[in-house]
Amino acid sequence: MPPSTTIRIRVRMSARPIDEPHRASSQLELLFDLTFVVAVAAVTAELAHAIAEGHALTGLVPFLQVFFAIWWAWMNFTWFASSYDTDDVAYRLLTMVQMAGVLVLAAGVPAAAGHSDYGIVILGYLIMRVGLVAQWLRAGLEDPESRRTARRYAAGISVLQLGWLLQYFLVPAKILLPFFLCLVVLELAVPRWAERTRPTNWHPHHIAERYGLFTIILLGESVLAASRGVKGALEAGEVSGPFVVISGSGLVLLFALWWLYFLGPAGEGLSDRRHRSYLWGYGHYGIFAALAALGAGLEVAVEQSGHAVAASPVTLGYAVALPVSVFLALLQAVHALVVAPSVLRPATVLGCAAVVLLLPLAAPSIGVAAVVTAITMCCVLLVAVTMWRASRPR
Repeated sequence: MPPSTTIRIRVRMSARPIDEPHRASSQLELLFDLTFVVAVAAVTAELAHAIAEGHALTGLVPFLQVFFAIWWAWMNFTWFASSYDTDDVAYRLLTMVQMAGVLVLAAGVPAAAGHSDYGIVILGYLIMRVGLVAQWLRAGLEDPESRRTARRYAAGISVLQLGWLLQYFLVPAKILLPFFLCLVVLELAVPRWAERTRPTNWHPHHIAERYGLFTIILLGESVLAASRGVKGALEAGEVSGPFVVISGSGLVLLFALWWLYFLGPAGEGLSDRRHRSYLWGYGHYGIFAALAALGAGLEVAVEQSGHAVAASPVTLGYAVALPVSVFLALLQAVHALVVAPSVLRPATVLGCAAVVLLLPLAAPSIGVAAVVTAITMCCVLLVAVTMWRASRPR
């Protein structure tokens, strides 16, 4: 039953129709997304600090680990809500419990990224999982047709949460990373295992909109991160030519990436190819992480135009180029999964990504500002070529 504007104390939780017309994100979902702004901002700031200190590779692994926790928490709620959003009091309260967990997780990001202390992050995850498991148990109780699926979700999430606690308290430091990767694989396997009994009724257009909104949030985080770089450069001295060039190019670059992401109608594609939703959804981890990392790269690139940082020009160039290349390659891959014919041509997109990866090698001779400008020009040209090809009669 779709939510309405009438306040409802309790609504029986049942699967919503997959062809429900005019399905859009609810106000509660939008509020939920806002809590992730804090978490993403925290992990981006830590990566930017690592890059500026010349420890980009050292900071990359904690960044990817913490970002997985953020992304997976958002994923779990988003797909559940697409199937079972009742918008009654119990649903709202349990969702707010998950929001509280996100904020606790965000508070633990500096310790996790800086000192590999994931205690607060795991506590936040535990709080989120309590709310999520309660939602799945309620779905299993009130929706008999999907009872086995809901119980599998609840059981899988609960067992793996015990695994995360075990990792923190008992696993030796030397095998923490392999143990983490094992838990990640099992986390990704839970939805596939749970839905073998009966697939959930997620709404394709609603899911596409939710992913689009999170993409916009990450682009906004990149703007926020770049503004921190602007602040740092301004505090260090007067405005310089490279400062203006990098700031302007970075903004245009974000516009170009936004344009590319929303070229394909993912909702229609997911509706026709529901069996590819796992690859499409999981592939967005790399897309989202790349956008968050790009924010960190732009922040340091802008900041170094005002004062010296420990990172070399090549490192600063790759802090921008590598996330852009990953974004382009994965965007083309997930786009091709659900959109046919694809607007994004593989040769054009991957060629652009390859050129972008080569540009930082010229940073010692032409400067970081010129590299960022060249990367931006490549992406703008890609948008123009793609739009021109899409406008031609077939």
